[in-house]
Amino acid sequence: MNERFALSDEVAEALRRHRPVVALETTLVTHGLPHPQGLETALELEGIVRAGGATPATVGILDGVVRVGVARAELERLASARGVAKVNLGNFAAVVASGAAGSTTVAATMFVAAAAGIRVFATGGIGGVHRDAAESGDVSADLTALGRFPVAVVCAGAKAILDLPRTVEMLETLGVPVLGFGTDEFPAFYRRDSGQRVDRRCDTVDDLARVARAHWELGARTGVLVGNPIPAADELPRAAYERALEGALAEAAERGLRGREVTPFLLDRLRELSGGATVKANLALLRDNARVAAELARAMARQD
Repeated sequence: MNERFALSDEVAEALRRHRPVVALETTLVTHGLPHPQGLETALELEGIVRAGGATPATVGILDGVVRVGVARAELERLASARGVAKVNLGNFAAVVASGAAGSTTVAATMFVAAAAGIRVFATGGIGGVHRDAAESGDVSADLTALGRFPVAVVCAGAKAILDLPRTVEMLETLGVPVLGFGTDEFPAFYRRDSGQRVDRRCDTVDDLARVARAHWELGARTGVLVGNPIPAADELPRAAYERALEGALAEAAERGLRGREVTPFLLDRLRELSGGATVKANLALLRDNARVAAELARAMARQD
């Protein structure tokens, strides 16, 4: 790696010794959750990865350098700074060149993980094809990243505010294997099922690791998506969730929101309309994804 990247000693040593490493994003710190909950959650996820026998590699941008394994003091800087850029593939170079602070999205974190040689990444849910994509053309760069970077992404599917059938179809078009961890259906973030089938069900992390390794050993260079459903105890009741979603979608339409305005508005309104239940569910699935990702990274290391 070049001088634009700085690996922490802990991450560099783990990679050198071929020990399990799990990448973590920082958008949840600066944009996904209110301060200081975002910071607390990021530190908690690092602890879960460590408890699972892997090294956490939280990714962020500070002072024109991409940090892979952000120290606590650096994470606190990101969490408390104003105007932190939400970094995607399109604005990545501009943020680095400017010397500004940036938090990494799913797409940006995948890019960094692949560059560093990290094979597993844990997040909440990926972006996908938006419901109004036929008019707006709004398709998340997360899908582009999955089609380009060979990283296994452990997530609770795609955010249910998206067009899930078209999102699953796009993943197929991009050649991204969609594996269901203990499920035959693509998870729907707050809900365990979406009605969309996965490419392959895997009931153990060793099975997940074998499929991912075979995919890359065959010469494929795309990512592998691991759909890990939200724990059953934390799943939102269908009726209550659908009512909240319908209300939020109707309000977005009334306001004429389009493109990048839609997702943050919908997520905020879902939180309000559900009485905070969506935030609790989000935290639960983030924790479980970090746990599964640590186990997957260990399984891959065992199979090396």
